[in-house]
Amino acid sequence: MAKITFSIGGVHPDDAKLSRGCAIEVLPLPQTMYVSMAQHLGAPAKPIVAVGDKVKTGQVIAEPGGFISAFVHSPASGTVKSIGPRKDLAGNNVTHIEIAVEGDEWVEGVDLSDTLVTEIQEDRQAILDRIKACGVVGLGGATFPTHVKLNPAPGSVAECLILNGAECEPYLTSDFRIMLERTKEIVVGAAIMQKVLGGCRTVIGIEENKPEAIEAMKKAVAELPYKIEVLPLKKKYPQGGEKQLIQAVMHREVGSGGLPISVGAVVQNVATSLAVYEAVQKNKPLITNVLTVTGNCLPVEKQHNYLFRIGMPLSYIAEYAGGVPEAAGKLISGGPMMGRAIANLDAATVKGSSSILYLSAESTKRGQESLCIRCGRCSDACPMGLEPFLLHRLYKAGDVDGLEANAAQDCIECGCCLYSCPAYIPLLDRVRQAKGMAMAAIRARAAAKQAAKESKTK
Repeated sequence: MAKITFSIGGVHPDDAKLSRGCAIEVLPLPQTMYVSMAQHLGAPAKPIVAVGDKVKTGQVIAEPGGFISAFVHSPASGTVKSIGPRKDLAGNNVTHIEIAVEGDEWVEGVDLSDTLVTEIQEDRQAILDRIKACGVVGLGGATFPTHVKLNPAPGSVAECLILNGAECEPYLTSDFRIMLERTKEIVVGAAIMQKVLGGCRTVIGIEENKPEAIEAMKKAVAELPYKIEVLPLKKKYPQGGEKQLIQAVMHREVGSGGLPISVGAVVQNVATSLAVYEAVQKNKPLITNVLTVTGNCLPVEKQHNYLFRIGMPLSYIAEYAGGVPEAAGKLISGGPMMGRAIANLDAATVKGSSSILYLSAESTKRGQESLCIRCGRCSDACPMGLEPFLLHRLYKAGDVDGLEANAAQDCIECGCCLYSCPAYIPLLDRVRQAKGMAMAAIRARAAAKQAAKESKTK
């Protein structure tokens, strides 16, 4: 049994990897696709096509709207029908490009063959340019533009590239399946990023509940000419959190408000590594990803892992998979711990979509909230070393200074506190709001400081 893990907090929810045996299936194209301009961290992309334009699969249809932003490409060939606001899965209005699908004619220069390309010919800058041009973003949840993350600021040195294959969220199996089915491509992608970062130590961390993936990755690493390690990790949630993974692999802790590069680490998801491979070796833009359709109210034969294209309506995928089960009490995008409720099933998939999770009403029913009994279980479970019961109290008192002093801004919203609370206090919801209050105060102070600095220079 693997002993390597992070040292602070964590919980052990049931794996519920019900779809682990379901091979990846390719979803056929729908009649209409809706491509969001806000499917990456940072500024939304800016459309560069107009209504009535003909587009091809893989064609750039939107450009970055700022330094932290990404290109967006057409997921199919067809005609641009509209450009305007459309509800995302949370019900918020976001600009989308609507495409009437008329086939799947790809732009020239994309290698769609299955031939593995192992030789990395391009230099560092050319690789970064290709990753940027192909719109690659992190697929572990944050969707941070990958070309930015792989290009640390001057003075920062990457000592270790960590590929996150933990997939610690219950139910989700998309990363597990690509580690089995696209193993060597992931390893080549890791080698590409390793080259960009100057040849640093590279580790693929995989939790011990995925022995098939561990063995597949070890075999691929042994057969390919790169210096890459495969590190089995003890199963513990949230092992896939950036700071927790760094602590487990490097035995270093990222300080409050710090970035992984501050301790010499760069973390990328295994799905991101696959996207990097396809971008650099195949010139394929990021318009596909793998999504799990699963849940505790679905029979085994209705569990799926689908290769989808961005812009597919979730309702289309749900219908293709057999429809929303009558017993479903809640629909979630992501896992049960950190995922978000789907308020709008007509919302379109984005680059970082990872699941449609159906949970029964019984399993999502919250217990009756009672008074905190000061048991300390939430503090013991917090992987960031915070005191959720205290943050809850400060939030209720509106004490923003106290929230910041007690590092509410460091909460990773993993849900360990809520999971462990015997009083059924909705700690995650309230600490998430407390974090927002602390972050708003920090941003306001930074803006005031910047304004004062600019006034002095005038």
